[in-house]
Amino acid sequence: MKFRKIPLTLLILMMGVTCSYAKKKTPVYQQSEPLTADQAALVEKAVAQEKVLIKSIQQRTPLVETYIQDTRPDAKLYTVPVDDQYTLSRVDFGKAFYDVSYSPRKEDGRGFFRGSLAAIVNLTKSLGLDTRFTYNPTGFMQMMFLDPTGFDQQHYEFNFVRREFLGSVRTWVFDVHPRVTGRGRFYGRIWIEDQGGNVVRFNGTYTNAGRIGDSRYYFHFDSWRMNLQPGVWLPVAIYVEETHRTENPKSPGLKAQTRFWGYSLKLPTRESENVSVTVQDAVDKSDDSQDVSPLQATRDWVTQAENNVIDRLEQAGLVAPLTPNGYETQVLDQIVVNLAVPNNLAFSSPVHCRVLLTSTIEATTVGNTILISKGLLDTLPNEESIASVIALELAHVALGHHIDTRYAFNDRLLFPDEATFQRIDMAHTEPDDAAAAKKAMEYLQASMYKDKLPSAGLYWEQLAERGKVLKDLNTPKLGDSMLKSDGTPWMADLAHQAPKINWDDMAQIPALPLGSWLKVDPWSDRVQMLNAKRYAPMNPRDKMPLEVTPVYFKLRRFEDMQNAQPTTAGGTGTGQQQPAADPNAAQQAGGNAPAQQQGATTTNPQ
Repeated sequence: MKFRKIPLTLLILMMGVTCSYAKKKTPVYQQSEPLTADQAALVEKAVAQEKVLIKSIQQRTPLVETYIQDTRPDAKLYTVPVDDQYTLSRVDFGKAFYDVSYSPRKEDGRGFFRGSLAAIVNLTKSLGLDTRFTYNPTGFMQMMFLDPTGFDQQHYEFNFVRREFLGSVRTWVFDVHPRVTGRGRFYGRIWIEDQGGNVVRFNGTYTNAGRIGDSRYYFHFDSWRMNLQPGVWLPVAIYVEETHRTENPKSPGLKAQTRFWGYSLKLPTRESENVSVTVQDAVDKSDDSQDVSPLQATRDWVTQAENNVIDRLEQAGLVAPLTPNGYETQVLDQIVVNLAVPNNLAFSSPVHCRVLLTSTIEATTVGNTILISKGLLDTLPNEESIASVIALELAHVALGHHIDTRYAFNDRLLFPDEATFQRIDMAHTEPDDAAAAKKAMEYLQASMYKDKLPSAGLYWEQLAERGKVLKDLNTPKLGDSMLKSDGTPWMADLAHQAPKINWDDMAQIPALPLGSWLKVDPWSDRVQMLNAKRYAPMNPRDKMPLEVTPVYFKLRRFEDMQNAQPTTAGGTGTGQQQPAADPNAAQQAGGNAPAQQQGATTTNPQ
């Protein structure tokens, strides 16, 4: 058989055409099935609701907290953190958005939130969204929205997957991918609730401008919304995860969590950067005495500064408002009593605890108020470890390490919320911290926790070990770090009593992941205990001390939450008892053991 010679140039051209044809025939996404009339109607409703959501959030000024941990693989623990970044901002989305195009308005320097755009840019940079490939100054905010300029059936294909309950909310699940190229086009999965047509969750990534399906320089994320007011669903949390931050397989991985709260905070007047402080529900504390001694006057002066600061921090969305019979009073204040009574501490006015809403590991005192951050409380594994923190702060109160009394003058607190960290100094000096740590050990040795101090010391040992790399987590925003400047814990004497950390000992829990105990109502800022089952770890990878983890919500509609009966310790719910503190007890009881331990005088927070 004879073969005709084909010119080389023609052969190359034919091969190119064949390859091009093959590429065109290779589908980028799964082929979509036509939607039914009901499915198409729900998608159209979701498209309309996305526009309503954008207009709604433009009227809000929530606090936005992002915490990022770089990770590397670990043979025993799967991954371990190697670095971290923390950002907290109050963002005026009305100034960050212009119409629906993400175009920021030009700032004139007189607005209250002059730094809103800068805050968003910093968040974007922290999340790695400002690479030379896909720099977008509002890339961070994209994770709150599917596509604010083109989310419709002209720009996207919708493929129905199934119906699914997220908590008590029934949703219709769709896989979504773009029909056309463009930077920032979403593709992944969305969940649409079946009553109002609101997208309540979306999970996926974004595409680059080059071609459909190219997302090399965007991270994958899981974005959640909650029904915070009648008919209003707003973003509450975003989880980001990548095994490698870049295409280089040796690059570190990434886990990040963003939380939103403070949606009901009022925006101060635009005419002035000053804000007013209103003391509500003032109580007449006068007694039969007609005169006040110099000592009492001094104490009252400190109390006035304390009340002014606490009110200001609550107004700024940094301190959780008190909940009647909530976690602060049922758990934290009872631990104060457990320490004060055996140590014969007689205070002129009661000592109470409040919760700072930051995820940073910090605590401080303001007069007779102990402030402990949510991040610190979330990672404490048991009651004795909580008691060790409260003992440290109680010692500050007893030793007279009070806040600067200049805040007794109300005008010193008339500043914008964004300046809170700079204008209120609540950190103690190192000599005061050292004296408090010594006194705290005395309180613990005389308390009901004296036999469990080695267990409490495990937390301080773990904190010091992970503090070497989690520097941002251990950098306080308002109060005191739990670590000295050299990285050793203030409660080093307690840490020395602890056994060596053993990852293979499943009964040993030195510290918990972030978000383990408390949840924040994104609208009211109140804290509640998680009404969740507790499980003992099955392997070292289940421990995850001080680490970022995925988020998952059992969603409920607003009216259902309003009708729910509250439980003790600030829980909402179902009438179930709080889970046991001890992991083994939780396992034996199926995660629903009573919180009250036999013979204990306090409600166990775990």
